[in-house]
Amino acid sequence: MKRSLWMVLIGILVMSLAVQPVTAQPAWVSEKVWADTEGGATAHFLVVLRAQADRPAADGAAFNRDASSAYVNTLMDTAAASQPALTARLDAMGVSYRAYWIVNMLAVEGDRQVVEALAALPEVAYIEPDRAFRVALETGEEERPADAKGTIQPNISRVGAPDLWALGVMGTGTVVANADTGIYWEHSLLKSQYRGWDGAAANHNFNWWDAIHQDIDGSSNPCGYESKVPCDDHGHGTHTTGTSVGLNGYGVAPAARWIGCRNMDSGVGRPSTYIECLQFFMAPTDLNGQNPNPALRPDVISNSYGCPAAEQCNLQSLTAAVESVRAAGIFMSVSAGNDGPTCDTVNDPPGTDRAVFTVGAVNNSDGIASFSSRGPAGDLMKPQIVAPGVSVVSASKSGETLTTTMSGTSMAAPNVAGGVALLWSAFPSLRGNVPWTELILTRSAVPLTTTEGCGGDSASQVPNNTYGYGRLDLVSAYNKSENEFAHMIFEMIFLPMVIH
Repeated sequence: MKRSLWMVLIGILVMSLAVQPVTAQPAWVSEKVWADTEGGATAHFLVVLRAQADRPAADGAAFNRDASSAYVNTLMDTAAASQPALTARLDAMGVSYRAYWIVNMLAVEGDRQVVEALAALPEVAYIEPDRAFRVALETGEEERPADAKGTIQPNISRVGAPDLWALGVMGTGTVVANADTGIYWEHSLLKSQYRGWDGAAANHNFNWWDAIHQDIDGSSNPCGYESKVPCDDHGHGTHTTGTSVGLNGYGVAPAARWIGCRNMDSGVGRPSTYIECLQFFMAPTDLNGQNPNPALRPDVISNSYGCPAAEQCNLQSLTAAVESVRAAGIFMSVSAGNDGPTCDTVNDPPGTDRAVFTVGAVNNSDGIASFSSRGPAGDLMKPQIVAPGVSVVSASKSGETLTTTMSGTSMAAPNVAGGVALLWSAFPSLRGNVPWTELILTRSAVPLTTTEGCGGDSASQVPNNTYGYGRLDLVSAYNKSENEFAHMIFEMIFLPMVIH
């Protein structure tokens, strides 16, 4: 009898414990957010929710175009289901915020009281800084009129793009997106390739977004804020876009279309402005930010910027954003940075992320540029590849027929972005399969060795942390893509060996 009573008591205790609500741990709050809200100060910060959508498999064998398209809708649905209570609370508090779905999060402007209130909510996982930072952007070295004869620029020849043009492969049917300082869309080398131009009239809906909603850098901006027309307040974005898709021998994929997003205020950005542009690319909207359409997302994003890890950029938000982009079947070509020649200088996200393809810079003789950042990046071999980035001539924002010369890894990454557009145009079955495309690019690169020894590299090692797998070679990449048997061999044998 005593034994039976004891068992009943144990059963009651177990049942009572089972029905107790599980209390979530308080949100992790960055020490920088605490510092930014000291003494009653108002600060910008990111509030990342616990509910995050599961990503589809990312390896090449498991890539499914339908699944990648559906994933974008899943991201939107996750945010729509989990954010209303939080946004209602912020509305009641009179707090300014912007909601996102590429990562289920909000960018908030508030004081310590707001931080403490949000950190106590069970649906909140992290509160990260959204500090403003200045990006060290390359500037023009020399301006001159564009060559009307269409002389092919040395960097374009070096990567083999003209050989593919001769086969009729020029990027037709693909879209390259550029997230940067904006774009001078009416430049003669760019206008006809803009997706928002039909040859007679412009329609910027779903083709352009300005993520700069207010002053960030502390001074007025020549483009204003929330510009409804593509505009470049610096010149960097116009130049990089020209290298990807410019006409007359200036761009790698001259028949590809482009869309754009401004993520910096005269070279000053925030993690949220970077993420906002990535979200726009995953599902472009109209100029009012409405009617997102994943079917209009680009194939490739060219990224020539960094987000300082020293400011805790990349804790949960930016990393998750670039992983979402990859899962949606969008290729991200990212500059390695200009902090060389020492080792361990690939420091700033997104170039440090596993989900992106990081590009270093060489001259037109395949010598590594002194400024090109070297790896490794933690436990990752970076960069994965190199491309011409010294004295690259491309479009200038100063005039519709002017070009300017710039040097930097920012100039190298667009060569790869344009190259992917060419390959996906030629081989539609490859389109959206980011891992497989990375594999082809790395295994077809011109191997280059170095004695710099970064990350313990030997003098004969390929890949290495200076050149990655070597210099971009589009002819070789095309030939490897053309052979379906080679596809299968690469996938079965080499894909697991690719180091990101």
